[in-house]
Amino acid sequence: MNRRGWLYALPVLIFVGLAAGFYYGLQIDSNTLPSALIDQPAPRFDLPPLPGHEPGFSSADLAGHVSLVNTFASWCTPCRAEHPVLQALAATKRVAIYGIDYKDKQDAAVAWIAALGNPYTRIGADDGRVGIDWGVYGVPETFVVDRASRIRYKHVGPLTQADLDRTILPLVARLEK
Repeated sequence: MNRRGWLYALPVLIFVGLAAGFYYGLQIDSNTLPSALIDQPAPRFDLPPLPGHEPGFSSADLAGHVSLVNTFASWCTPCRAEHPVLQALAATKRVAIYGIDYKDKQDAAVAWIAALGNPYTRIGADDGRVGIDWGVYGVPETFVVDRASRIRYKHVGPLTQADLDRTILPLVARLEK
């Protein structure tokens, strides 16, 4: 092919490459965010408690049992939507639920828990540093942690009963065996 032929073929090749990239991008599940922490030990941390909700929450609390770690904040509208689901799950005592109050004002968080109820075994107040270690993109996010304190699953966004029934609780049951 002569030089002039390449000049005509170049836009076509670029178009085909872009089209292939867009096609591949459309196949990706937009509800799933990758996490490098899956099957890795949970980060080590020691968070102070919310006032009136002592003690705080630390990585040591995760050892020896399967648990959920839920990041939330009083300013988070989707957190408010998922809160009744967490309350109902906590009432079953099926799995321990720990809370990380993420980048929140303590007074607002305490009022939020007082108004909506406390589904958490323990709550730690995070200024954002621990959330970064956990790879939190935003709230709410929920992690399933196994007995060896390894992160086994990450759910981004508000939990629904369907999420619990289809994914979270079956995983908890498998990890408890």
